[in-house]
Amino acid sequence: MEKTLNCIVIDDEPLARELLKAYIDKTPSLTLVGCFESAAEAIKTVMDGVADIIFLDINMPMLNGIDFAAVVPPSCRIIFVTAYDQYALQGFKVNALDYLLKPVSYSDFLKSVSRAIEWKSMSDVYSSNINHEVSSPRMITVKVKNQLIQMKLDSIEYVEARNDRVIIFRKDVAPLSSLMTLKEIEDLLPTDTFMRVHRSFIVNIPLVEIVERNRIVFGKVYVPISENKREEFLSRLGK
Repeated sequence: MEKTLNCIVIDDEPLARELLKAYIDKTPSLTLVGCFESAAEAIKTVMDGVADIIFLDINMPMLNGIDFAAVVPPSCRIIFVTAYDQYALQGFKVNALDYLLKPVSYSDFLKSVSRAIEWKSMSDVYSSNINHEVSSPRMITVKVKNQLIQMKLDSIEYVEARNDRVIIFRKDVAPLSSLMTLKEIEDLLPTDTFMRVHRSFIVNIPLVEIVERNRIVFGKVYVPISENKREEFLSRLGK
């Protein structure tokens, strides 16, 4: 059964709101739970936690979309819908799932919805993992495209955050890309063996063999060590 996502539309342009409402109405996997012409009007509904996805404009009076994104709870993700492409980098920095340029075609809209469904499925797997009694602590399950993949923790060398995804690098096999945040996968990994050494990297400490200045060497790859993490990292290495 296809997952249904609750969504909110926030846009100060009436025609843009009506177009998104029409797209949502003809998409079975979406349910519209709120439509607002300003971010300020939408705050209470968003904070009530009823929405999975927000279709959010950026250039709006009083409170713009980028600033509003900073207060959106982590259980909800944003798809920016805007006429301005110069905000794309800022959009992804606030953990947006996608960035659609107006006028939005239905095919592009559906691609974003597909990404949202993938994220929600992964989020549900993540929630199930952290709420489950720990019976097999040396394994984690992640969603990769349309598959759930169970992997041994001792096979993971390091994890890198890239835009809205994490790339999981394992020994002797191809890396896997999953629609998770680094914080989500960090919460799944045991702290006795894994450590975030940089805002974009988590490493499996027992698999670290070479440290060169302020970086860890995995084959031909260099993983940076943040200055504020260096002392703790070296201590855990026993150096």
